[in-house]
Amino acid sequence: MPDNGKKKMGRPRVEIDAKHFEKLCYLQCTLKEISGFFDCSEDTIERWCKRQYKQTFADAWQQKSQGGRIAIRRKQMQILEGGNCTMAIWLGKQYLDQSDKNEISTGENKPFVLNYKLD
Repeated sequence: MPDNGKKKMGRPRVEIDAKHFEKLCYLQCTLKEISGFFDCSEDTIERWCKRQYKQTFADAWQQKSQGGRIAIRRKQMQILEGGNCTMAIWLGKQYLDQSDKNEISTGENKPFVLNYKLD
């Protein structure tokens, strides 16, 4: 029994390194993946975020993941500038409200009608 007369209860706290946590958020890791990395429960990560950042995991993750999103966008733009047509199409759909259209044009201002008989 310790000299102060108090017994320690429960398991010792899992050590979670804030720099590693923030890097995992930067990499867009999920709560499940982060808890797996630190070999602890998701609840432990939630409680740690409350102590460390004074906010929920979701709020901490939202804040700490922004740098990773910026890095993804930067890389996308580099790929686009390199001439990647697929990336250009994807970015156009995401940011310019562009979409694939499945229209058949007859070259005239009337709709195309396919006439056929089933025998």
